[in-house]
Amino acid sequence: MHATSSVVFLSLSLLAGSSAAQGNMVSGNGARRIELGPDDSGALTEIAVSPGLSTVLLFDSELAQEGVALEGRHAFSNVDVGRTTMRLVPSERGTPGEKFRVSVRFRDGAAPPGASFLLTVHPARADSLVEVYRSARSVESYQQEAREARAETRRCQEENARLVSEHGAPGGFAGLLATGGIDVNGVAGRIVTKTVSLDRRNALEPFQVQSFRSKSRIALEVSLRALRGGLPWTASGATLRGPSGTELKVLRVWQESPIISGGNGRVVIEAEASAESARGSFSLKLWEAEGPRTVTIGNVTFP
Repeated sequence: MHATSSVVFLSLSLLAGSSAAQGNMVSGNGARRIELGPDDSGALTEIAVSPGLSTVLLFDSELAQEGVALEGRHAFSNVDVGRTTMRLVPSERGTPGEKFRVSVRFRDGAAPPGASFLLTVHPARADSLVEVYRSARSVESYQQEAREARAETRRCQEENARLVSEHGAPGGFAGLLATGGIDVNGVAGRIVTKTVSLDRRNALEPFQVQSFRSKSRIALEVSLRALRGGLPWTASGATLRGPSGTELKVLRVWQESPIISGGNGRVVIEAEASAESARGSFSLKLWEAEGPRTVTIGNVTFP
């Protein structure tokens, strides 16, 4: 693909198209909070886990070691139960969509005497830290929750303002200028096909990878070749994980049409990133909506 057409395509694609159980919330530091009522010992709260990623459950009450039970223990490479913590790392045996029940019992015998959770395998995302509250909470705890809720509200308001701004902006380079996605330095592009690393378990074969960076956005254009005999494949989500394990905020995943058996297709991923946060090598993971087939590309760099 010529560089000019790639930049034009990126400009257009950057402007194209575009949790939890009741009582749960996600705090400003990324931790998920679950509160147990006196009658909640039988309730099943869903928690996302992912192969190779660590999920830590942090309890405010001491656990009875003999009261911990995990279904499908063979599907986890690491299960570490401490006095008030549980660390779970699924192995590659875990299939996306597969569910495992884990139950705990508390040592003091107070209500609720135990709790159960439904661990659901996701191809790329996991609840990294889940705080489970069972005891009465202090005023300071409620104040902290209120601060976190306000921070989350501000984040949603900013995201909504961005979407409204982009929706009313013109197309092409004018739109990029209008939304602050580009400055006088323009869009830098790089072909990284020869330097990326591929996962041997990929459901499709990436045969061309190009990376782009503008003032506040990065994008990847990935050309994929489908293996013969499989059902059509459409990317429904993506993660871009950096050197320290932090994730960039993916804004959209665009694909023109499903990739059929033996055919080729192109997927464009756009994310928020400053010049500083785009440094280093990243790992891209794509997955389909209904099914276990994923594509993982490592050592991705940006201009």
